[in-house]
Amino acid sequence: MNKKIKFQLSFLFFLEFFIWGGWFVTLGTFLSQEFSASGSQLAMAFETQSIGAIIAPFVIGLIADRYFAAEKILGILHLIGAGLLFFAGNSVKFTEFYPYIFIYMLLYMPTLSLSNAVAFNQMDNPSKEFAPIRVLGSLGWIIAGLTIGYLALESNNVLKYTFYMSSAASALLGVYSFILPHTPPKADREKKITLREILGLDALAMLKDKGFFFFFIASILICIPLAFYYQHANQFLNELGMEAAASKMAMGQVSEVLFLLLLPLFLKKYGVKNALIVGILAWGVRYSLFAFGDTGAKTWMLLFGIILHGICYDFFFVSGQIYTDFKAGEKFKSSAQGLITLATYGVGMLIGFRFAGWLTDQYIIEGGHLWKEIWIQPAIFSFVVLVLFLIFFKNEPIKLKQT
Repeated sequence: MNKKIKFQLSFLFFLEFFIWGGWFVTLGTFLSQEFSASGSQLAMAFETQSIGAIIAPFVIGLIADRYFAAEKILGILHLIGAGLLFFAGNSVKFTEFYPYIFIYMLLYMPTLSLSNAVAFNQMDNPSKEFAPIRVLGSLGWIIAGLTIGYLALESNNVLKYTFYMSSAASALLGVYSFILPHTPPKADREKKITLREILGLDALAMLKDKGFFFFFIASILICIPLAFYYQHANQFLNELGMEAAASKMAMGQVSEVLFLLLLPLFLKKYGVKNALIVGILAWGVRYSLFAFGDTGAKTWMLLFGIILHGICYDFFFVSGQIYTDFKAGEKFKSSAQGLITLATYGVGMLIGFRFAGWLTDQYIIEGGHLWKEIWIQPAIFSFVVLVLFLIFFKNEPIKLKQT
């Protein structure tokens, strides 16, 4: 791959995740500050991600793979998205805000797969070339968080500007997408495509394997406590009075990058089961730290909980993607990844967002929430998932591709 294309793809991922990180991290705080939204309303807003993840395969399978170049669809979706984000930030009440963000996430979630499609189409050896380019996405998320902190948008109660910032970035990416390398549709448009193919349901045959079955169930279950972090962590830190919370949360993405580099070494030495165990354990530890930390002498507990994001995400979800690829073989390679994404970001997190919203509404007090009582519950849930995983999942050696 020449340097020009490498730069083009790197900038694509930088903008793709800058847009998402620019408003999503502080969404819970924004809704609380701007609309005094309840936990249930927060859940409604956050679960648009899950609904988008469920809808995304239809967009890719029915449109992008069969009729139009991926980079053109990417551009159109981001241009429309720019307008939706602008109007979302301009909303004066939750009922006005929700339709904009709902439609936006239906359009944004497919762009994640489209970006990957554009990138992979230019690569001869994705296992070697993809990571150094995709890491710019994490950098984009980090820069978004640092920008929010630098401009003090949280402490000044002007988080609506995060939507304007992301809207401008989305407009830029929309225009920029049309000069990305051409990625024509690959599928035969005359061939009838089935619902099973679109949703990756052909990979359900893999559930006959006991090891993959227990991993699949654990993936759905661990996404329930995972949703608490995305939905309430920034709101929690701001209610505790942490200065520039979004900037400090960017340490989680820095950690994600570092542990992503260490993960292959860990998998080679200790195996996939131990990597998955460490990932689940980290979720329980993180929420325990949140439950007992504060912005005084125990600030280190909150910061350490944030930094654990790299272990929480990489050791379970990235290891899980590698394990799924290993178990699928050539026959179900694509459909298996679609199935696990649908189960986690779709079903698992949808349940998690709703449960987290309901639970936080049970612990409302004047001026905030009883956060200790809230965080201890996803911590316990994570530890229960860990015990079940230890009992039922067996270790399997995985041969990593040499690059």
